[in-house]
Amino acid sequence: QFTSMRVNLPNRVYDPKIGAELYNMYLDQYVLADELGLNCMINEHHQTATCLNSAGPLPLAILARQTKNARLCILGNPVANLADPIRCAEEMAMIDNISYGRLDCGFVRGVPYELFASNANPTETSERLWESIDLIVKAWTTKDGPFNYEGKWLHKRQVNVWPRPYQQPHPPIWTTGGSDLGHACRTVERGFTFAMFLTPYERLAQMFMGVRNYCRDEGLPAPADDQFAFMPLVAVGETEEEARHFIDGVFWYVTHNKSESQFRAPPGYVERSLYADFLTGRFTGGRTDAIRNEGMEYFRRNHVAIYGTPDAVVQQIEELYEKIGGFGHLIAMLHAGDMDFDTTAKSMTLFAREVAPRLKNLGTKRDGFGPLGQRRTVMPRNAIGTA
Repeated sequence: QFTSMRVNLPNRVYDPKIGAELYNMYLDQYVLADELGLNCMINEHHQTATCLNSAGPLPLAILARQTKNARLCILGNPVANLADPIRCAEEMAMIDNISYGRLDCGFVRGVPYELFASNANPTETSERLWESIDLIVKAWTTKDGPFNYEGKWLHKRQVNVWPRPYQQPHPPIWTTGGSDLGHACRTVERGFTFAMFLTPYERLAQMFMGVRNYCRDEGLPAPADDQFAFMPLVAVGETEEEARHFIDGVFWYVTHNKSESQFRAPPGYVERSLYADFLTGRFTGGRTDAIRNEGMEYFRRNHVAIYGTPDAVVQQIEELYEKIGGFGHLIAMLHAGDMDFDTTAKSMTLFAREVAPRLKNLGTKRDGFGPLGQRRTVMPRNAIGTA
């Protein structure tokens, strides 16, 4: 008896013939996004039916060759659960070269559901994440021969990554988060981009403003909008009715992404002060039981789901921008569940042709240097991708 599609649905229900068709359809969607002038976001999850992308670097490498113009953002590499972050540094450097410098490299702790399969200690993942990022950046930027590394969790000999990244000193770095303001501040303070997924706008505003206040209080430069990213569910139709039909397909990801509380909140994954809220799902995002039960209109009012005609979608995005004090990257989740290619393509095409051009000047971008003085590759304003 299985109780969660997210965690314990047995893989005997997977049909390899159908799966092969799906993988190729997903890659075709990304290629279409590139042709339409959109950027692409790739993520990965493990041992679950809700996301078949179990190895993000594989489709990322394919798209580095198949696409021509799109920025390719991986959100992300679960380095907190990887035995060898140096292997990740090598893979990402190769992809950056193959794509001629179109990689944006995201690093994540990994969702709590996956800690059991990886046999990871939830109390260690935050420290492991940041130590892995530090090691990868050092590996990317060291040019004068091998070095040894002795950290709390990682111990490496003769680190000498070939190839070097195409972008110098390294590709733009992103992290993701939900309720840990300290993590978000650390991300932006280092000149990286901080992303949140499927979060009601009040919580989104609280987190983004918290980072801005931290930078002000610490005497750091005010972060530009392009250091903040958000992923809502998105659908665009020629009519309101068509858009509602499309968003119902994308909404599948929310309604079927359920799991028991012991998988959602393993002890130690978040701070004790946040544990009760995390367990009850009061503000951890759009995939908790407390928020699912509110229904689609709640998701629309809170900008977790953005859908409608092109004019309506532009208006909703502009309203969200004002409510949360600005953000520079919108990651539009345009596909989920059993949506076929044609349905996704129509919504994506309307978004690319009739929504995205009207948002190009929305938001501010940083100059050539991050808050700590590192040279940064500046992303286009309001970079928009597909999930």
